[in-house]
Amino acid sequence: MHAEMATIPEVPASELLPTMPRVGMGTAAFPFTSSEDTTAAMLRAIELGYRHFDTARIYATEGCVGEAVAEAVRRGLIASRADVFVTSKIWCSDLHAGRVVPAARETLRNLRMDYVDLLLIHWPVSLTPGNYDFPFPKEEMAPSFDMEGVWRGMEECHRLGLARAIGVSNFSAKKLEHLLSLAAVRPAVNQVEVNPIWQQRTLREVCRREGVQLCGYSPLGAKGTPWGSAAVMDSAVLQEIAGAKGKTLAQICLRWLNEQGDVLLVKTYNEKRMRENLDIFNWELTDEERERISQMPQQRGLPGLEFISDHGPYKSVEDLWDGDV
Repeated sequence: MHAEMATIPEVPASELLPTMPRVGMGTAAFPFTSSEDTTAAMLRAIELGYRHFDTARIYATEGCVGEAVAEAVRRGLIASRADVFVTSKIWCSDLHAGRVVPAARETLRNLRMDYVDLLLIHWPVSLTPGNYDFPFPKEEMAPSFDMEGVWRGMEECHRLGLARAIGVSNFSAKKLEHLLSLAAVRPAVNQVEVNPIWQQRTLREVCRREGVQLCGYSPLGAKGTPWGSAAVMDSAVLQEIAGAKGKTLAQICLRWLNEQGDVLLVKTYNEKRMRENLDIFNWELTDEERERISQMPQQRGLPGLEFISDHGPYKSVEDLWDGDV
């Protein structure tokens, strides 16, 4: 079993980020629930070589991640908790200045861990405290988002050692630049939707300039989920490239993200696909293939309509994403 384990390259360690495997296993399945299947799939992923797991309070899978890691240690698949990279996210109902540290401690209790490798602000939105329902009633949205107060809470999590690194998710280039202007501890990561039909050119440029690692979710377009579409998997251009290369369409997408320098999050509990998703490091796209992908028409798969409301800080999709393309 160990002979067939893949080795996943890592992002070079920096002051902000100790290190981070370039492929992570996502754990969000809608509706947000967890089960023994989730834990079993994560254990199998560890056997295959996955060392980076992405969870969140709202996904209800923090317990499964903790259980899978503990069981992997017991079975000798990994030596200790330190052999995996775990990301979690503070949900919007805890994104209030005084609630971030207690929420981080609750996440660690769920994981049964002393620290997470990376802790993220899930969305730049605050909801009424105590509500972990998704979707949520729009009147639960606070009229403004106290970015500075919330970030001071994130910095305190970092100072206390609850999180080795801190960052954000679903931040536009403009919101990220605003955060960078007030941060004492800089965000190490911005985790957003990235795939060939939503390439995040504006944001990637800012991330590269500022030394923030871009991490891509929905790299295959998240077909079959409420936050995704079939447009990536149905793309004729990607199907042609995959056919010519003898690769799967998914592998073309993941290789493309990897060549951009992004960390990518894949979510499958199917073992064959788990293996395929790791087989992206010993080949590359040609210049012509990269050019064809760069020409693909762009459309955001996850506009974040749940967060658009007259009650909240964002009255339109434009307000939420600040015109990023």
